[in-house]
Amino acid sequence: MSKKQKDIKGIVYSTNPDFKYEIEQESEAETLPPQQQNLYVSIDRKQRAGKSVTIVEGFIGSNEDLEVLGKELKNKCGTGGAVKDGAILIQGELKDKIFDLLIGRKYKVKKKG
Repeated sequence: MSKKQKDIKGIVYSTNPDFKYEIEQESEAETLPPQQQNLYVSIDRKQRAGKSVTIVEGFIGSNEDLEVLGKELKNKCGTGGAVKDGAILIQGELKDKIFDLLIGRKYKVKKKG
């Protein structure tokens, strides 16, 4: 099946000779400015073999912008991490440091947990 056929929405066959297929367009989420973002910073240890991970959740925007923010936080903290499922995961218990970094970038941030 080609890419065009996967994007066709709902109609399999039409008897109307003037019928045009509607192709579904993927819309990219528009990134809100930092003043309008509501981020939550928490620490999680579940299902991680006892290792602590700091999680930043609630980012509204494109995946590229989330990746850029995640990379900056990892660099400032000097540790590893990942961006998965719309959340930034930073290795270690760095909730206070990440909270301060996000406040410095004018984000609305709340500590969770």
